[in-house]
Amino acid sequence: MSAPPLKMRNIGPKSAAWLRQVGLRTAEDLAAAGPVEAFMRVKRAGFKPSLNLLYSLEGALCDCHWQEVPDARRTQLVEQAEAAIAELPPPRNRPAAAPVTTTMMQTDDAMPSPKLFDDVDD
Repeated sequence: MSAPPLKMRNIGPKSAAWLRQVGLRTAEDLAAAGPVEAFMRVKRAGFKPSLNLLYSLEGALCDCHWQEVPDARRTQLVEQAEAAIAELPPPRNRPAAAPVTTTMMQTDDAMPSPKLFDDVDD
């Protein structure tokens, strides 16, 4: 039997599913973690949350619409989240991105053209 969805203001089905998957199933769990820690748990789990989730979590805890979170508090939340993101280890099992280069194949008139499947002699 699955856990009931987290029913709080600003928390939609997708956000509730993300929060459940990172162990935040109740309003008390969310309050104990706080908005930045909850946001970071979702991010560390591999999801790609936007800052709107961060504002929504704060609004849910303050029982206000996420757009009513004061600008000063939003700035504070973003600074805390950016500091936490900077401490994340680099992604595993993925090499660091290298510069993209384009390789052109040089054609030589002296070389015969490759045979295609339709060109194969029977």
